[in-house]
Amino acid sequence: ELREGSYGLGATKLETAFKVVFPAALPGISAAVLLGIARVVGETMIVAIAAGSTPNLTLMPLESIQTMTGFMLQAAIGDAARGDTDYTSLFAVGSALFIFTFSLTWLAQVIVNRFREVYE
Repeated sequence: ELREGSYGLGATKLETAFKVVFPAALPGISAAVLLGIARVVGETMIVAIAAGSTPNLTLMPLESIQTMTGFMLQAAIGDAARGDTDYTSLFAVGSALFIFTFSLTWLAQVIVNRFREVYE
């Protein structure tokens, strides 16, 4: 309906694509990107295999570092005694990942709901 209305008002196909169709599709696209990022953040084994688990912090993008999920995997498999710093940090890192993933999912839902009201 939006596209037909745009054509009816004399817009070209290019104008319709960029001024009508793309803005209407933008909430879905941005929600998909945010949910994809949340999914990537939550992966554990893929990160452990692909990024490595070397406990190294560097700003060089071509060197491997230890990611949050890699740290969780190493601490869970390792000999972390109950009450040890590694043991308690495992829960802190897990909570941070959960909050980050939950926030991205919530933000995606807010974006979808806000723009759904506009275009309905």
